[in-house]
Amino acid sequence: MRKVIFLDTVHSCLEDALTEHGFHCIHRYKENISELSEELQDAFGIILRSRLSIDLAFLNQAPQLKFVARSGSGLENIDVQECNNRGIEVISSPEGNADAVGEHCLGLLLALTNKIPQANSSVRHFEWEREMHRGFELKDKTIGIIGYGHMGKAFAKRLSGFGCEVLAHDKYLKNFSDNYAKEAILDTLFEKSDVVSIHLPLSQETYGYVNAFFLNQFKKNIVLLNTARGNHIVVKDLIEALQNGRITHCGLDVLPFEKNSLESLNPSHEFEQLLQFKNVIFTPHVAGWTNESYIKLSQVLANKILTIYG
Repeated sequence: MRKVIFLDTVHSCLEDALTEHGFHCIHRYKENISELSEELQDAFGIILRSRLSIDLAFLNQAPQLKFVARSGSGLENIDVQECNNRGIEVISSPEGNADAVGEHCLGLLLALTNKIPQANSSVRHFEWEREMHRGFELKDKTIGIIGYGHMGKAFAKRLSGFGCEVLAHDKYLKNFSDNYAKEAILDTLFEKSDVVSIHLPLSQETYGYVNAFFLNQFKKNIVLLNTARGNHIVVKDLIEALQNGRITHCGLDVLPFEKNSLESLNPSHEFEQLLQFKNVIFTPHVAGWTNESYIKLSQVLANKILTIYG
C-alpha cells in the first residue's frame, strides 16, 4: 500500500481523494525529522506546508519516496534540485490560492490609498477628521507587478476595472502580455510605476530583492505591496525609504521576522520600528488564507497527484 505522510494540516478533501484511490494516509503533524526516521523508510509521498524542510538529510531517510506535495506556492523549504536528481516529483498548488492573493492585494491597496485603517481608528476615538483622511484614486495610475505567475496575474485581473495602466515584469517569461497587463522591462517599471507589487518566489536570486539600490531607481515615490515572502525585502532599506518618502504607503502580508513555519514571529527592533509608521498596513501572512482557498489548495494537489499516480 502506498503510504503518504501528512506533515501539516490541510483540508480533508485531499486525504479523502487519496484514500479513495488506495493510498494509506497517516498524520505526523508534530514530529521532527529524527522522530520520523522509521516512518520515512517506506513513504511513497509527503504532504506539507512549511513546518519542515525537505532537504538532503530528510531525503536520505526516504529511499522509496516518489512525490513531495506542498499545499501552496512557495518551494523554498524543498530541495527541488535534489528531488529532481532522485526522480521525486515536486508538486505545488499555486492555483488554489491565487484568487485569494489577488483579492487581498487589492484590499491592501484600497485600504492604503483611502487611509481606511487610520480613518476607522479616528472615528472610534470619536473624531470626524475628513481632510486628514483624504485619499487618492487608482484611475490613471500605473501599477507595476514584479513576477507574473498565478499570483501576479490574479492581482492584475482584479485591477482591470480601475482604469489603471498595469505593467508586469517577469525575468523568466516572454511575450506574456494579456488583457490584464502589458509586459515590460524593469526600467519601464522604474520610470512609470506609482504602485509596485511583489509576486516572486523566494530563492537565492530574489532574497533581498527590494533593497536600497532597487528602491532608488524609481522615478516617482511609490506604494509598495508584498504578499510573497518577507525575505524579499531588506527591512533597514524599507525603513529608510519610508522615512525619506520614497515609499509613501506600504502593505505587508509577509515579514522576514516570520519563523520557518510561517506560523509565528520573532520580534526584533526593526519590526518595532516598522510598527511606528501609520502609512504601513500589516496582515499576518493571510493573503492566500481564505475559506475557499483552504479547500481549493487541497483539491488542486489531489488532482495533480492522482493524474500522475491515480
